[in-house]
Amino acid sequence: MSKSISAAVYETHGNPADVLRVELRPWPTPAVDEAVVKMSAAPINPADLNQIEGKYPVRPELPATPGFEGAGIVVELGSGVKNLTSGALVILPHNVGTWRDAVVVKAEELVVVPEGIEPVQAAMLKINPLTAWRLLHDYVDLQKGDWLIQNAANSAAGRDVIQIAHELGYKTVNVVRRAELVDELRAEGGDVVLVDGDSLRKEVKSTTGGASIRLGLNSVGGDSALRLANCLAPGGTLVSFGAMSLQPLKIPTGLLIFKDLRFRGIWINKWYDKATRSERMKAFRPLFDMAQRGLLKTRIEKAYPLSDVKAAVAHAAQSKRSGKIIFEFE
Repeated sequence: MSKSISAAVYETHGNPADVLRVELRPWPTPAVDEAVVKMSAAPINPADLNQIEGKYPVRPELPATPGFEGAGIVVELGSGVKNLTSGALVILPHNVGTWRDAVVVKAEELVVVPEGIEPVQAAMLKINPLTAWRLLHDYVDLQKGDWLIQNAANSAAGRDVIQIAHELGYKTVNVVRRAELVDELRAEGGDVVLVDGDSLRKEVKSTTGGASIRLGLNSVGGDSALRLANCLAPGGTLVSFGAMSLQPLKIPTGLLIFKDLRFRGIWINKWYDKATRSERMKAFRPLFDMAQRGLLKTRIEKAYPLSDVKAAVAHAAQSKRSGKIIFEFE
C-alpha cells in the first residue's frame, strides 16, 4: 500500500475552485477501535460547496478536508475492532472529510453495505435517499393512496422521493421548472408531473381529482414554496430541506389563520447524529433493499479524479446538470 495519500484541503473560506488544493499526507494509522477505509467514491453535494464557502451552519477547524458523503473499502482494522471485516464496503459518517484517498474512522460509525450495490451508488445513499425516507415518515402519517407534493422534483432527493413514495404506495405531485422533464419523471414513477407557474393550484386540483394533500416538500423556497403551500389541505405540513432559489419563505398570515398549516424543516445530519445505531440501520435496510433491486440510482454527469478538484467543484456549481459530479478514487 502506498505510504501517502492525496487529500483536498482548504485553509480559508471562499469560492471552492479558488480555495481548494490537493496535498500529500501520510497513510493513516488506526487506533484500537478504528478502521482505515480506502475511498471508492464521494459526491459533491450543495452542502459541501456551502461549507467551503463558509455558508454552512457547521464550520470545521481550518485547514479542513471537505466531503460529507462517500463510500469505500475497509483495508485495515485496529486491534480491538470486532464486527467488521477487511474488504467490507462501508458508508462513512458525515464528519470525516471524504475527499481523500483514505481515511481513518471509528469502526462503530461505519455502515456496512450489503452485496449487490455498486460503491459509487453506496457513496450517495446517506444524504438524499435517507432525507427522502425521513421526509415520508416523520411529519405526516400517510396511508397508501395518499398524495404529497414536492418542488424541484428532478433533483436527486426529488427522484428518491418519487421512487420511495411509489414503493410505499403514496402518490406524488411533482413540480418542475422545465417541460422536458415531465415524461422522464413520469417514467420514474411520478404520478403527476407539472411545470411550476401561477396556475399550479388549479392544475393540481384537476390532475388529482381535488385530492386532499397534507404533505408538501420544499427545497426551493421563495414563490415556489408559497405555491406549494397554497396546494395543501387545511392542517397540512410543508417541510423544507433546501433553498435552491436562495429566497426566504414568505407565508401570508391567512394561510396560517384559515388553513392552520405547519411549517417544518429537516437537516439530515442532525437526525443522523441523534439517531441510535439501530435507528440508522432501520432506515438504511429498506434503502439497501431498493438499491439491490436497481432503484435509487443517482444519475452521474461526470466523475473526476481528486487531482482535478478545482474543475470538479466548478462543474458541480453549474445549474441544469443532468446528474451528480463525483470523485472516483483509484
